[in-house]
Amino acid sequence: MASDRKRRRAAKKVKPGDGHALRRFRWWQLFSRALFHTRIVEEDALPHTWSVDVRLWGDSNGEVIAQLYRDGVNVAVSKLPAAFAAPGGTIEVVASGYGLKRCHFIAADGSETQLSPDRASAEGRRARLDREHPTTGRAIGAVSFIVLGVAVVLGIPQIVEQITHIPWVSENIGEFTSPVQLPAWANISLLVATLLASTERALRLRNHWLLDGGLFDGDL
Repeated sequence: MASDRKRRRAAKKVKPGDGHALRRFRWWQLFSRALFHTRIVEEDALPHTWSVDVRLWGDSNGEVIAQLYRDGVNVAVSKLPAAFAAPGGTIEVVASGYGLKRCHFIAADGSETQLSPDRASAEGRRARLDREHPTTGRAIGAVSFIVLGVAVVLGIPQIVEQITHIPWVSENIGEFTSPVQLPAWANISLLVATLLASTERALRLRNHWLLDGGLFDGDL
């Protein structure tokens, strides 16, 4: 029920597009733009291409906007999270702190299909690695998962210790000493590895509420 309410709220944010043409993906946009496509058979019995274009760094006001295109023509725009009406269902788009965590077509019967990333995009290149070199792709995915798991195990106790150093917390609850005490260089290395792992998972639209911080992201 809560999810239905969120979808209705997201749908209210959708505004008509201005009809401009979808621009081709450029290599320098690899980490600033996400572009996904799907083919939908409409009432004319012909398949039409529906595309979602997201500039991940936001507009001039810092708002992350999703643009919806039909056969390369802009038909709708919305702030994220977005729920675009499409023939036979809804296209849902949700961002994470590292990219997109959801870009799916939800059919009227409730079935879900992830849109396909543009071949030139970072997501498309990562998907091509999985297709052409599945063993390597799985190994990279496993390393990302392990890195984030280690970051959670080592990082949470240190964060809790810092919180208990706040005067009100230490006076009313007490102080906690983390059993894990890493040197500064190790914490910095762990932070860099965590950012890389989270970015890699975002390229595959993978998101776990604990590992990827999805608990705090806007969702549908």
